[in-house]
Amino acid sequence: MSTEVKDSVSSSQEHSRPLSTYLFQRSRIRLIGLLALPMTWLVGVYIVSLFLLLITAFWVVNPFTSRVSPGFTLDNFISIIAVPAYLSTSLRTLGMALAVTGISVVFAVPLGIYMAKLASPFMRNLLAVAITLPLWAGYLVKILAMRLVFTENGFINWAFGPLGIQSPGFNMWVAIITLTYLWFPYMALPVFTAIRQIPNSLFDASADMGARSFTTIFRVVLPLIVPAIIAGSVFTFSLSLGDYLAARFTGGATQMIGSIIASNINLNPPVAAAFSMVPIAFVVMYLMVARRTGSLERM
Repeated sequence: MSTEVKDSVSSSQEHSRPLSTYLFQRSRIRLIGLLALPMTWLVGVYIVSLFLLLITAFWVVNPFTSRVSPGFTLDNFISIIAVPAYLSTSLRTLGMALAVTGISVVFAVPLGIYMAKLASPFMRNLLAVAITLPLWAGYLVKILAMRLVFTENGFINWAFGPLGIQSPGFNMWVAIITLTYLWFPYMALPVFTAIRQIPNSLFDASADMGARSFTTIFRVVLPLIVPAIIAGSVFTFSLSLGDYLAARFTGGATQMIGSIIASNINLNPPVAAAFSMVPIAFVVMYLMVARRTGSLERM
């Protein structure tokens, strides 16, 4: 075969190589192609939107025309601390988010132990369905369902009224119960998965050494599932911080950060943008505290 024919054959083979071969030989192009779409969403949509929101927080509102104009002022951030109503709302929202997280942990750990180590396969599957069942319904539907439970003519007064037990009405604690009902699956599922991975031999060894059930939970189980608790708490904590419909429909006069943002989004967008930074700051501080404990490295 002549040299010209060989060159033409090799050239045709190069042109007929599949795209997978081309990408396999060029790792940098393969990496760019793999990350192009998610990075476009993360940077181009998510981070840019947060950046524009931060810029808006420094803008000013004309007190006479209520028009928003570009500028630079720290008054919107100062008002979060200087205005007592704003400060109390921020601290209340933080406390409610921590309460929801704590209640979720208290219920998730014993439930996870029962499902992973004690329940029969049928009961385990039944409880798994019961835990995830709220996720099948719409967010607003679940809030309205909780409102019907605590309303004056709701389930509590119907079932327990003859016993002298009345519904507490709508207040901050009912809002906390509603938020726990909404976000509990995000805590229960990671905790159950982590407990299921603990070998039964550890429970047997703890019992052989004379440890009681509560001692085994606090000395053996909890240290091993801390990463799962941190993972679940990130969801319960952050989602509770950003919620406001639960407080609106089941909290009575209780206001959360989302309530302030919703009420100012049209009247004073820079204040709403400044308040939107508060949940982000709380979540960042929460993650920093979790990182100091070393829990994030074990996740």
